Amino acid sequence: MNILVAAPGLARELTWAIVGLSVGGVILRPWGVREVIPAVAGAVALVVLGLLPVGAALRGVGQGTDVYLFLTGMMILAELAADQGLFAWAAGWVAVLARGSAGRLFGMIYGMAVVVTVFLSNDATAVVFTPAVAAMVRAVGAKQPLPYLLICAFVANAASFVLPISNPANLVVYGPALPALVPWLWQFGPASVVAIGATFLLLRFTQRRALAQEIAVAVERPELSVGGRHAGLGIAGTAVVLMGASALGLPLGLPTFVCGLATAVVVVLPGRLAPWPRVKNISWDVLPLVAGLFVMVAALDRTGLVVGLSGWLRQAGGAAVWASGLGLGVLVNLVNNLPAGLLAGHALALAQFSPKVSAAALVGVDLGPNLSVTGSLATILWLTALKRAGLHVTAWQFLRIGLVVMPPALLAAVAVVWLYP
Repeated sequence: MNILVAAPGLARELTWAIVGLSVGGVILRPWGVREVIPAVAGAVALVVLGLLPVGAALRGVGQGTDVYLFLTGMMILAELAADQGLFAWAAGWVAVLARGSAGRLFGMIYGMAVVVTVFLSNDATAVVFTPAVAAMVRAVGAKQPLPYLLICAFVANAASFVLPISNPANLVVYGPALPALVPWLWQFGPASVVAIGATFLLLRFTQRRALAQEIAVAVERPELSVGGRHAGLGIAGTAVVLMGASALGLPLGLPTFVCGLATAVVVVLPGRLAPWPRVKNISWDVLPLVAGLFVMVAALDRTGLVVGLSGWLRQAGGAAVWASGLGLGVLVNLVNNLPAGLLAGHALALAQFSPKVSAAALVGVDLGPNLSVTGSLATILWLTALKRAGLHVTAWQFLRIGLVVMPPALLAAVAVVWLYP
């Protein structure tokens, strides 16, 4: 029996319960299960119980095609860079420039993370830059590596609305109404500066004791292999291609995927390297995890959540800017930023809201995830990268820091959107 037809109220409550349990499973990982299992299990349960038709579920999965291609390309680039020693080489140089100062190293890594996020996207910061930072902290012998690794997660969200390409969620929220590059910079530039600066100050404050540690001054600087140079050129070329695709208003997934494959060919073939060991090291379960999230948002859409969100924003009247920014800043931590971005985009499309309301909504979707580990796909990818490096951060550890860092930064960024002409 189709529960949705037989008892609409029960179907709505059951849908929310399944989504809540699935997201909770992704956060808490009960019994040590991988994040992908509760996400996929929740999506399957929604279909099996008749809460979401098979066709609607497949359409939900299809909505993530561009994201799957984007992530695959980025993961290929990250694996090639790590395998060919690019990260170890970069780590040696950064450690030398830090000159034994843990605070200086923090600032340098923060600045590098901002550049990677702005020009390669927040997911690239999680997938590509996190292993590089792990190599850096090993090179300097940091006894407490967490402050430097936290940068990758927090900057991935704080700097993710500088450009349209800085976060796939930006494309999801605006859809075909995505502003051109110059209007985008005018609208989001000041808020981005405030978000990046506030996050730096607050994150450094939370890590002030750990940054009193000593780090090595003299470190080994390995030579960069030919394959490492090719991997570096591939990453740089990908950044240029993504900027071009963004300027032309093209989807980013396919160009990123093609760049990843092209870089793999250039690295693997001349060195006659076996591709299989590199392929199996990629965290492929990220893709079904994302697919599960898209299916869940398709189910939430059928419960009337989008219409409810749109009506709530209309009722907020003059406070709609604050309602959209702060409300979505909380919502993303319950359902993840990609599903929340889809819901927000649909809700905003139902009524003619002012550009400031849409801008505040995007700030909430992008910056809100700095509260919890489930807030954004980038943070989930960051956790996966940490595990591959033999490191671990609990949901509670992240939340304690996020409660200090995220709310003031979000309030400041939304205030700039509200005040800025």
